[in-house]
Amino acid sequence: MTLAELSFLWVAWIVAGGSPGPANLAIAGTSMNVGRKAGLCFAVGVLSGSMFWGLMAALGMGALMLAHVWVFEVLRYLGAAYLLYLAIKSLRSALNASHAGAGSAHHGTPLQIYGKGMLLHLTNPKAILSWGAVYAVVIPGDAGIMGALALWGFLLTGSALVFIGYAFLFSSPAMVRAYMKMRRGFEFAFAFMFGAAALKIFTARLVG
Repeated sequence: MTLAELSFLWVAWIVAGGSPGPANLAIAGTSMNVGRKAGLCFAVGVLSGSMFWGLMAALGMGALMLAHVWVFEVLRYLGAAYLLYLAIKSLRSALNASHAGAGSAHHGTPLQIYGKGMLLHLTNPKAILSWGAVYAVVIPGDAGIMGALALWGFLLTGSALVFIGYAFLFSSPAMVRAYMKMRRGFEFAFAFMFGAAALKIFTARLVG
């Protein structure tokens, strides 16, 4: 690929990864409610999940999982159930006018928060499909393992920028103040998007 093509791919990867989704909403909620340290721990957990699926795609394991559809189905329903749990949690927080707002936040020790972030992305079918699609479209058949791993590392820099960027942005004092003024609106939005994502996963059919 030319430098211009790689640049376009990297920007497209960042734009797609930066769009509101379960991982980014959870990073934002944790950063705003619990603080920058917790948000960063969660973001690194999400990034670790992305690293795993990217590596699996680079090694050709994504195609193997899709060939054994029951494995993918188990992960798909686990992910949808977890998103539904987050939707209910956010909705309860939004309906509680006196609550400080933690429906979309993740609490615990740094290691526990990191684990929750990783779990969210490991059970997110979008992650493996996104990585698999990139490798199917971009990598030529004769690229070899080193070419696949190089693309993996290249795109991970974009993922890190998005996830860690969300943690820094949504833990800024200005963003926190804005969130506290519009907390219930944010929580209703989180509940809707988590619920919509869960419903989409529950009702989606794999292309055979």
